[in-house]
Amino acid sequence: MILVVGATGHFGRETVQALVDAGQPVRALSRTPESAALPAEAEVVGGDLTRPSTLAPALAGVTRMFLVLPYGMDTAPLLRAAAEAGVRRIVFLSSGAVVDGAAEQPDVIAAYHHEVEQAVRATGAEWTFLRIFFPAINSLSMAMQLKGGDIVRAPYGEATSAPIHEQDVAAVAAAALTTDGHTGKIYDLTGPQSLTQAEQVRLLGEALGRRLGFEELDAGPVREQMSRFMDGDFVNALFDLMEATVGKPATVNDVVERITGRAPRTYAQWAADHKADFS
Repeated sequence: MILVVGATGHFGRETVQALVDAGQPVRALSRTPESAALPAEAEVVGGDLTRPSTLAPALAGVTRMFLVLPYGMDTAPLLRAAAEAGVRRIVFLSSGAVVDGAAEQPDVIAAYHHEVEQAVRATGAEWTFLRIFFPAINSLSMAMQLKGGDIVRAPYGEATSAPIHEQDVAAVAAAALTTDGHTGKIYDLTGPQSLTQAEQVRLLGEALGRRLGFEELDAGPVREQMSRFMDGDFVNALFDLMEATVGKPATVNDVVERITGRAPRTYAQWAADHKADFS
């Protein structure tokens, strides 16, 4: 049995679907299983990572686990329970901000994911880490602005990334969970092209049949505003990562194609797949 933790988020949900499509036995962990709306072929069980006593039923009979976590979540109870249950393989969705071999990680995002990676290694299970920087799904943050007009306003319009479709992440996760040759591997996952934020807005507009524009904002006030309702160190780390990419093409690799046998989906494909989210 394969357990997907974080099954109702974008990456977890797509991985559940990919495993179901492959005919694999999959169990999805959810705090609210009655409203999870996951494929009927998946077993949906209740459990809460903040309440360790609820995890044992979800882990019963599980040998492999896909781990998608919210930033800052304490993983110790889950990983301890997984080890006790006999989980033999763990695939963790990590961050491309992690710097291997660094005496100190560069920011809180990297530090948190590095800490989880180390904890997964310490379980003694086979492990694989999937690292991503800026997934295409981040573009959903534009939806609210686009309800009121055709201009996206944000800092760092020339910041670059190689946005990856969540279905491609799920395909790699499913392969790492179900096939051999991935133990001890760290995969940096990218989409097929480097795009600026402004270019992503243009491509999104083409998919929506709208002429969208990008308006540059001063980063300082936006950082301050976001820090009022989000962790300030997290906000600054995220913005610093974006600022560091301005004017520098994002790295693009062939990892998705090598593992899945198909080229990663373009950002234009992602936009077309998510038209309803912007309606």
